[in-house]
Amino acid sequence: MKQAGTNNPVFMLDEIDKLGADFRGDPASALLEVLDPEQNARFSDHYLNVPFDLSRTFFIATANVLDPIPSPLRDRMEVIELTGYTEEEKLQIARRYLLTRQLQANGLTADQVQLSDEALRRVIVDYTREAGVRGLERQIGALLRNAAVTIASGRAGSVAIDAADVPGILGAARFENDVALRTSVPGVATGSRGRRRAATFCSSNRAG
Repeated sequence: MKQAGTNNPVFMLDEIDKLGADFRGDPASALLEVLDPEQNARFSDHYLNVPFDLSRTFFIATANVLDPIPSPLRDRMEVIELTGYTEEEKLQIARRYLLTRQLQANGLTADQVQLSDEALRRVIVDYTREAGVRGLERQIGALLRNAAVTIASGRAGSVAIDAADVPGILGAARFENDVALRTSVPGVATGSRGRRRAATFCSSNRAG
């Protein structure tokens, strides 16, 4: 509050599912009073030892999973579930932000390394399977470090990385396409009934 200079700031409580109780106390118990709109107007802070009004403060908490969060604490929150990024969204994030950041981190310029969209797609599909993009950024960094070694050794002035070059740098693919795997197994057929239902649902949404 003192740093924000106001009594109605936005507080971000990151990864609240990592809370743990030990001999020093239970943070979840303190948060029960902090997040409860019926009590936080008279929150009693043990440092100040006087009631403090938190009713105008907006709290946002993040979590990877809900199960570790105590039920009484979860009841005081409105849960908003966010889906992971799609393949196309990851590609755009990588192209606009991650690639630029990793070029700077590895002392390279955009003229020295060209990373194609097909290479990025292959990294997304074959080497990362996550809701976010942390693993994707690490793999991009690995590609760029390989290019940096090539340039620093004098073997080339610039490097172009395409989809075919990715396995030689990152190794064999870590993940396989589930649909392709199912259809390649003798005696296993992939049904399409669910797909038709999904397509019908999407079409009705567009019409509406």
